[in-house]
Amino acid sequence: MTEQTTPQKPRTVIPIAAAEEDVGLYAAHKKIYPRSVSGYFARWRWALVFATQGVFCGLPWLEWGQRQAVLFDLGARRFFLFGLVLYPQDLIYLTGLLVVSALSLFLFTAVAGRLWCGYACPQTVYTEIFMWVEEKIEGSRIARMRLDSGDFSAEKLVKKWFKHVVWISIGLWTGFTFVGYFTPIRELAMEFLQTRMGSWEVFWVLFYGFATYGNAGFMREQVCKYMCPYARFQSAMFDRDTLIVSYDTARGEPRGVPAKGRAAAAASEFGHCIDCKLCVQVCPTGIDIRQGLQYECIGCGLCVDACNIVMDKMSTPRGLIRYATQNSMAGRWTPRQVLRRVLRPRVLVYTAVLGALCIGLLASLVTRTPLKVDVVRDRASLARIVDGGQLENVYRLQIMNATEQVQRYRIEASGLEGLHVSSEPVVEVAPAQSRWVAVRLQLPYGAATAGSHKVYFDVRAEGGQGSVSEKAVFLVPR
Repeated sequence: MTEQTTPQKPRTVIPIAAAEEDVGLYAAHKKIYPRSVSGYFARWRWALVFATQGVFCGLPWLEWGQRQAVLFDLGARRFFLFGLVLYPQDLIYLTGLLVVSALSLFLFTAVAGRLWCGYACPQTVYTEIFMWVEEKIEGSRIARMRLDSGDFSAEKLVKKWFKHVVWISIGLWTGFTFVGYFTPIRELAMEFLQTRMGSWEVFWVLFYGFATYGNAGFMREQVCKYMCPYARFQSAMFDRDTLIVSYDTARGEPRGVPAKGRAAAAASEFGHCIDCKLCVQVCPTGIDIRQGLQYECIGCGLCVDACNIVMDKMSTPRGLIRYATQNSMAGRWTPRQVLRRVLRPRVLVYTAVLGALCIGLLASLVTRTPLKVDVVRDRASLARIVDGGQLENVYRLQIMNATEQVQRYRIEASGLEGLHVSSEPVVEVAPAQSRWVAVRLQLPYGAATAGSHKVYFDVRAEGGQGSVSEKAVFLVPR
């Protein structure tokens, strides 16, 4: 018998060198050269740039009475917000503000996506400012690309040097303004002019300034794409009724440019998108919105402005790229239908909770008592018998005056029969200051059983600026 052999399949040999060339573990960053564009949403972005920078840079220079209107004095543990004087014990208001900010972010995202990222985020604002400086110094998008790819020259050196000087100046001014919220900015300016700023002030001006310089000048879209957590969890707040920047595929495809003189019937086989790629060139993160919703999209609307300009030139209706919902694109809804669906239960619940929280926070601020008292027992002496057969406990009270005037406070005690204050009952506290006061409470010996008894310190402003009752414990030894 002849032994039969099974034919073997030919083996494909892949060169190791070729395989290593095809597989890459790191994608090198490709610089994005955004093109400037004018339009409705571009104007809104610049309006928000001026508004946010006006608030940020202007607030520290405002005065309220004889002090800075907004000042967070960490050394003295005082926080001044116009007419309010807050202490560390008022941290609940900061918590409320953070909750309001979070709910606002959820609400805006549920309604219209990443509005915060596209218009008011500090990274967006300063990137817009830095790109404007870059365009004014180095020229248009094509000029910047040509300058970067060209050989070294005196023109390139001067433009690059001047651009970075302006960038660093903006960054340092930003750092100086930031420190001005924690150190009185007028005093800080005088110390700067006299070259005697403190070491910590210098450190934070440089730190914040160069952080701005690095983020807005170099990292730009990388912060939005890789560092910002908001881009990663935004999908949890989106649904099919969230307004997002969308490309109308049914209207735009297939892409192409009708030839001159072509009959209308033949030209109709093309969509309205002429594949000019202007929407990609103006995008700050360098994405193609025609590929659908992407987490890199910050919802700035610049691609909408660019596309509308092209639609006007092509004599076709605007809105090939527009703010729309996924349901409205699929169902070809009218704007009224889109608006009606935007006001869905989820959005209404967010709005109701946010409104109730804001009203509660404002009411609490308006009705707050401008007086705070902390009670600390004197650990050196828990209880003692003094002359006259009186049993005495000693306490230390921290009385905090949260008004802008000198206040006189009367200290009284209650809770036990015969309990009275044996120390000075009236103390004076300077405006927006706190004072530690030693207070002695006395009780006739034998008037109370052995053990601890609940008592209250009643501190009342003589001018009618509020009163506070704080609980304490009076010890009666066995």
